[in-house]
Amino acid sequence: MWVILGVTAIVITFINLYMYAAGKDYKLAMALGLSFTALTLCSEYSFVSEWVKREDWSALGEVPNVETALWCLTIVSILLNIAPVLLERKGKK
Repeated sequence: MWVILGVTAIVITFINLYMYAAGKDYKLAMALGLSFTALTLCSEYSFVSEWVKREDWSALGEVPNVETALWCLTIVSILLNIAPVLLERKGKK
């Protein structure tokens, strides 16, 4: 499930950037992009919590590798989704 939510977040983020470049209202796409990023993180957390419930310690050994990727991708998602707002503010000055 987290893969589907993650891909959706990526697609909506690019729609957000496209809408900004086209001069259309991008704020809904921005909110959706950030929302799907949050849902992806919640889904991944649930996924890992299932490993804890099952006491699957070998699977949990891989979590530190995934954690780094999730942090990086979340930061990139936030920056890309708020980039139009920052660019718009810069353009008004």
